[in-house]
Amino acid sequence: MATQFAYRTALVTGASRGIGAAICRRLTGLGMTVYGVARSREALDGVVDELGVVPVVADVRDADAIVAGLAGAEIDVLVNNAGMVATVKPLYEQSAEEIAETIAVNLTAPMLLMRALLSGMVARRRGHVVNITTTAARGVLAGTSAYGGAKAGLSHACRSLRYDLAGSNVRITDLAPGRVETEIYLRAFGGDRGKLHDTMYGNVRALQPQDIAETIAAVLSLPQHVDVTEIEISPTDQAVGGHVFKSVQG
Repeated sequence: MATQFAYRTALVTGASRGIGAAICRRLTGLGMTVYGVARSREALDGVVDELGVVPVVADVRDADAIVAGLAGAEIDVLVNNAGMVATVKPLYEQSAEEIAETIAVNLTAPMLLMRALLSGMVARRRGHVVNITTTAARGVLAGTSAYGGAKAGLSHACRSLRYDLAGSNVRITDLAPGRVETEIYLRAFGGDRGKLHDTMYGNVRALQPQDIAETIAAVLSLPQHVDVTEIEISPTDQAVGGHVFKSVQG
């Protein structure tokens, strides 16, 4: 017997492109009303026009502005997708501002947004939080101390929240991808898309944003008594924590 899909509304941060846009596409395909967060209305035009995503224009670090943008909507699914890599270099070569921004976006922002939305989910006994972390939170990638440390903190918060949420019917999933072909490293490459592609993705079979979206859809669709608490999803050709991919035969 098919299980009735439990959720009606979702909030996706970093919704304008890449993984976030793919998640919006998949969740609207499930019949959900999706609220998408990005810093500008123009950035959201694509998912608004194509998918009917409800735009929430706010910096992901401003949980109060995001909640205000929901205008009282009851959120069943929160996908903390927004993330950033300020730079890829040793910690002692990063500026204090780069480190602080990395922690604010990748750890503090999702924690505050969970704080804002979980009480409603618990009261309604209906909800699911998906935090997109990274294999860099579990393995070692050179030059990612701040990024990996922030994501590791979020991953551990997921484990602690399992105790807070047990018995509430609210589920939480820590989804840790390996290398995904997105623009998350674009800033670290000085905005050079060609160099980013050639260095990170040109000769490997990287994960695609839709792979992450399909994984989330599968987790959300499971029966309510099933909580997939941690998932590590990686390219077939990548070992956790490593840059080096084995040569791929055509």
